[in-house]
Amino acid sequence: MGKPTTVPTAPALERGLAMLEHLARHPEGQGISDLATALELPLNSVFRFINTLQVQGYVVRDPGSKKYTLTRKPSSLAYGSESDRTLMENAIDLMRELRDQVKETVVISIVDRGEGFILEQVPGLHPFRFVVEHGTRQALHASASCKAILAHLPESECIAQLAGCDFASHTSRTITDRAAFLAEIQRVRFLGWAEDLGESLDGVHCLAAAVRDRSGRAVAAITVTGPAQRLPQQVFPEVGPLVRECATGISARLGFGVLDTSVTSA
Repeated sequence: MGKPTTVPTAPALERGLAMLEHLARHPEGQGISDLATALELPLNSVFRFINTLQVQGYVVRDPGSKKYTLTRKPSSLAYGSESDRTLMENAIDLMRELRDQVKETVVISIVDRGEGFILEQVPGLHPFRFVVEHGTRQALHASASCKAILAHLPESECIAQLAGCDFASHTSRTITDRAAFLAEIQRVRFLGWAEDLGESLDGVHCLAAAVRDRSGRAVAAITVTGPAQRLPQQVFPEVGPLVRECATGISARLGFGVLDTSVTSA
């Protein structure tokens, strides 16, 4: 039996990528010492890596806290394609219209590598509003946006996306059972929108609907998010159709309905 093939790698690049990934998980920012401890690297190595990332525009340093945070450049590499620009160009004005109707923050997101990924937001109109940072990642089983997208993928692909999901509990309302989650997905298909009753963050409610492309594939989700006091479950039957209408309008601009195609079954 032959020896396993070893793929040559670049250790310095691996450490730099690990630094980017660590900063992505800590949007509040990290100092040099924080990075050195978390990544188990010498301070001088961290200093060289972070300086390189800063010069190249991947991170920015807050002069007050001396902490480093990611810029939008890393996400723009993955989400700067023509299709994504087309998505945003077709979505942003309808998102603003929805925001003006409901007064709460409206978000557009996708599913990427087993997680939700926030592309952009239109902040709400209230003095106190829920703000979602660009590039924020969400648990697949604990967000309305991911539910909405999964509900309109082929069943086999939905199951595949959930293969690596740990169904961890984020709040007392998080769905932590695979069978219960799949039943919720069926409910989303019936309603036309997905709901989050504080399943990811206590006191935060969300309603989301899928955006579909020309082939009928769910490519994104539009979400209204706000405090539970202003977005209680009692108003879901009123707000849900508004979110669905916004997502439907964006889908139409992307060509959905032109082809007589359905991708909601395997």
